[in-house]
Amino acid sequence: MIFNNLHSLPKKYGSAKKRPCSHQRKRSNMMLNPLNLKHLNRIDDSKADMITLNLEDAIAFNRKKEALHNIALFLSHMKTSNSFIIVRTNPIDEGGEEEITFLNDFGFDAIRVAKIKTQTQIAKALHLLNEEKELHISLETKEAFENLHTLRIDKRLTTANLGILDLLTSLDLPQSLVKIGNPSIDYILSKFLIDAKTADIHPIGFMYQDYNNMEGFKSWCTYEKSLGYESKACMGPKQVEIANGVFRVSPHEIEKAIYIKEIFEKNAAKNIHGFMDKKYGFIDEPIYRDSLLILEHYKDLQ
Repeated sequence: MIFNNLHSLPKKYGSAKKRPCSHQRKRSNMMLNPLNLKHLNRIDDSKADMITLNLEDAIAFNRKKEALHNIALFLSHMKTSNSFIIVRTNPIDEGGEEEITFLNDFGFDAIRVAKIKTQTQIAKALHLLNEEKELHISLETKEAFENLHTLRIDKRLTTANLGILDLLTSLDLPQSLVKIGNPSIDYILSKFLIDAKTADIHPIGFMYQDYNNMEGFKSWCTYEKSLGYESKACMGPKQVEIANGVFRVSPHEIEKAIYIKEIFEKNAAKNIHGFMDKKYGFIDEPIYRDSLLILEHYKDLQ
């Protein structure tokens, strides 16, 4: 906990500034409402790989300044955190510019800008943001969906979060389409994933709104992993636990990858780069490179 007593919070900002997050884990990205002080007070010891402090659509207009103050207060008294901390701002021209400018020197890892549409908005956010911090975006508009592969104008733009409900509204499509196996949803998930990967942007799966339906959430995590996703937006600790479990690298995957790496390298030393293996069949360079990718991802999860 950051504060021992939430009933007597300090009136001034502190001087603490946590170090940049040291791990690369991105299995779970938990959204928190900064008006909920109890939840905000626990961001220093959360099991979520990433935490997003939300200033946008979950916060009423007349309480946005209060939410911004709460974020600044808790960040300024937080010395360490196991999570990668993100602040989700309002759209750049609807308060986001002022929020980034105000928060710049506090201890967090990334800004996430809502309702991005153009490279110009990306450029403006990057200009405002301190260079040591990452820029993330919420993909919620048809313009960003169409042009995601063109938006990475700077390496500091590292991550895109799929806001599928807002995107469907932008596309004039009903939210009732969000069902596993729906062809339109499959297309959205696949296009977002491939366009993001093509641009070297990390894609994070959409927020599952039925918070009490843990089986439904797990089903979506499992389904999205089968499509190639490695991360999922979460609404609380229960969803975090599920996402961390589903998106981990299994012991079997690790054992297989180590075996393929070792046997390929032994054969490669003899100038044999393609061969039949009794355990896993035909092994060549693409199979070997996939094993290296699995082992690299496993290293990131340590």
